[in-house]
Amino acid sequence: MPHPPLPSTQSAVFAVEAMAARHGREVRADHDIGRDRTFAGLVAGDAPGDGLDAIPHEAFLEIGGRPEITVRLFVHDEAVVAVEGIAFDVARDSVPAFLDAVWSGLVHVRQRTFPPSCTLIVSVPGEPGYREAVTHLQLSPWLAGLIR
Repeated sequence: MPHPPLPSTQSAVFAVEAMAARHGREVRADHDIGRDRTFAGLVAGDAPGDGLDAIPHEAFLEIGGRPEITVRLFVHDEAVVAVEGIAFDVARDSVPAFLDAVWSGLVHVRQRTFPPSCTLIVSVPGEPGYREAVTHLQLSPWLAGLIR
């Protein structure tokens, strides 16, 4: 199921804030606006057509409650969502659905005995599951409670 398009960083911030409000969470946002403040503005050239004709806008969102979640929204439809310090690369349009899946309990940690490993899996309906390795040092009490 395709997600509604989020054509700008600000629209993604609004969508994340709305999803967080649905789940009773507070969001604190820091915005970086302009070529001198954003990563894309610092590494891109000044040539016309470099994809940054508009003013670049990035945002860092901290979402209260458990699990600890941060969202970094970049200029080019990219986002990094960190759940208890485990970072996932997520398309900007999928970030609200990803957060809804985490808060709805569609997340678990798979632990294997041999070879020893742990993987955090977030199952977003209509998308392939998101998977990231978890080291034993990263295993918080919240993550440990999700082990299968």
